[in-house]
Amino acid sequence: MTPKDSFVAAVRAGLQELADPVKAPEMQAYMKSDMPFAGVPKPGRVTLLKSLPRLESRDEWLDVVQTLWREATYREERYVALSLSGDRRFQTVELMPWFDEMIVTGAWWDFVDEIASRLIGPLLRSSPEVIRPQMLKWSTDEDRWRRRTSIICQLGAKDATDVELLTACIDANIDDRDFFLRKGIGWALRQFAKTEPGWVRSFVEARPRLSPLSRREALKHL
Repeated sequence: MTPKDSFVAAVRAGLQELADPVKAPEMQAYMKSDMPFAGVPKPGRVTLLKSLPRLESRDEWLDVVQTLWREATYREERYVALSLSGDRRFQTVELMPWFDEMIVTGAWWDFVDEIASRLIGPLLRSSPEVIRPQMLKWSTDEDRWRRRTSIICQLGAKDATDVELLTACIDANIDDRDFFLRKGIGWALRQFAKTEPGWVRSFVEARPRLSPLSRREALKHL
């Protein structure tokens, strides 16, 4: 058995050991997920990850992550893959096609929000010359989850927020009636209001076409 196969087997065995058949359908119903849950809440997954061996090879790491994601039987396998994807030792712009695959195939907020803010966001700040044009392109993409990613990828940026990019991505979606886009716009503005409240207030006032949901969320703490 290869090291990758051993690692994947350990993840699956660990999840099965922690599985709770009572919690599983409740978690699936809450997340509105077609993929079933094993019934392992986040604390159990964190403990499992800490017990696993450290992956030293980038190729081996990516192979493990992609296998867990693509061959997942339970949603928790994808949560583990997502957690492993955040390993800062291996974060480069070359991973963008992989992050894109997770966004498009995951296609739900629990996956997308983590990918946008914790994986793509740091890459945007470290390599704006590569990631910024991609976010501008995604802001008008047919896939709503790529568009949501472009809007919320700067959630943790604070003073490093690219306000021109934030403006462009919001304005590109300001008329869309999709709940997740409207909520994402409000969330992005609400977070940035902690750093630049005056800017956010002026931004909202200058855009009467903002949906009531986006406006309410943006001004929630102002």
